Amino acid sequence: MNKELILNKIIALLTEDLKILTEAARTAHAAATHEECLPDNKYDTTGLEASYVAQGQANRAQEIRHALETYKALVAKPFGEGTPIRLTALVSLEDVNGNGRKVFLGPNAGGLKLIDGDEEYIVVTPESPLGKALLGSVCDDEVCVGQGEGQKTFTIVDVS
Repeated sequence: MNKELILNKIIALLTEDLKILTEAARTAHAAATHEECLPDNKYDTTGLEASYVAQGQANRAQEIRHALETYKALVAKPFGEGTPIRLTALVSLEDVNGNGRKVFLGPNAGGLKLIDGDEEYIVVTPESPLGKALLGSVCDDEVCVGQGEGQKTFTIVDVS
């Protein structure tokens, strides 16, 4: 999958998420302000709880809106074997057991999974442990993530 296709898929997924969350926030707001949520006594917190849900969903929708704007403005940059990894890098990694993983270094929406046939790509951000380890590295470098027994080492096999 090329990077332009990855960017388009990320934008499509974020657009769909924004649509769903916006509707959920509207529904939660309607529930919070509905007459049935008016407190019956001083211990009835149904309306307050519904307003917290509505606010949380509105906040998440705003985060997605920001991510969507960022990805729409993002320009995919070309990388070579000696080019240090930075935003828009598509990185193929291999662990010590030979298991492969492909990641796209994006500004946000970390953890988003993109599927293309048998290939899976995961968006990582520079703030994530893997993203921090990858920044500035080049092809054939080894990067370590985690500590102690949970530490994983990856070899950068390809950067595009």
